[in-house]
Amino acid sequence: MKSDLLKTKVAFFCSISLGVFFLLFGYSQGQEAKYPDRPMTFIMPFPAGNSSDLAVRLIAKAAEKFLGQPISVVNKPGASGTIGAAALATAKPDGYTIGHLGSSGLFIVPYMENVPYHPVKDFTFIMQFGAFNMGVVVKADSQFKTFKDLVEYARQNPKKLTFGTNGTNSVQHILMDQICKREKVEMTHIPFKGGSEVENALLGGHVLCGVGDFSYSLVEAKLSRLVLILRQETSAEYPDVPCMKDLGYEFWEPAVLNVSAPKGLPEAMVRRLEDAFMKAMKEPGFIEGMKNIHMPVYFRNGKDLTSYVAYNYELWGRFLKERGLAK
Repeated sequence: MKSDLLKTKVAFFCSISLGVFFLLFGYSQGQEAKYPDRPMTFIMPFPAGNSSDLAVRLIAKAAEKFLGQPISVVNKPGASGTIGAAALATAKPDGYTIGHLGSSGLFIVPYMENVPYHPVKDFTFIMQFGAFNMGVVVKADSQFKTFKDLVEYARQNPKKLTFGTNGTNSVQHILMDQICKREKVEMTHIPFKGGSEVENALLGGHVLCGVGDFSYSLVEAKLSRLVLILRQETSAEYPDVPCMKDLGYEFWEPAVLNVSAPKGLPEAMVRRLEDAFMKAMKEPGFIEGMKNIHMPVYFRNGKDLTSYVAYNYELWGRFLKERGLAK
């Protein structure tokens, strides 16, 4: 009798538990099926008005058409992009808070300071929609016609080739040091406070080449010449200029325009977002807007972007440790 009563109770509680499970599961599935059903927030870790902010606003506006909801871009600048990255990492993974992650916040600062997130483990990387045309420029009347010419000059004249970047231990400075190490040459680094100062020094003959962001107007006016794109892939805007991979380098400027989310985002929502933002990239308004701000359109899916981030996180960690900069 007691045995039968016990079995009845167990069966009752099991049925209740299963009922609750399927109720919650069904609710979750229903929520994902209706997603999104309210406005969304896009966290931007840099100030309003800079090039990456303008690009994010373009893709967010275009994606609204395919998601059926407004997307509000919220700027959370500061601490080299880590304030915005932390806000994204700690947001609820419900699909209503997404964001962009900058290279410093992913690959540099986490090795040098304590940050409240892990760059690889605490995010869901949804897709890449663009890139940055960072490069190496020389004066238009320079004797150096190609980047290989610069390397050969440095080989024949140790420490005489001067290059300017926007600061000591900047990404561009570290990239050039890695190139020197690979080529077994010595160059002299001249740090400046920003890209405009670098180009002024270049045009004034104070450095032989500038490395980093460059003025498109100066290149188009043939006052400066672009000899290397610091990206992994060739630039559609400058197809005749080699990229890092073309010259055999297995490292590059790791800056990508991306759409990311907190870890734990349901797979159905990831697919929904990736599909919507991929379609947004084909919108004429987005394409024209990116052209106007000189930002290359470039697609990388979530799986490939995740691998890209993991690779560069390990690679730049090694670079920083070699320089004694990692904590």
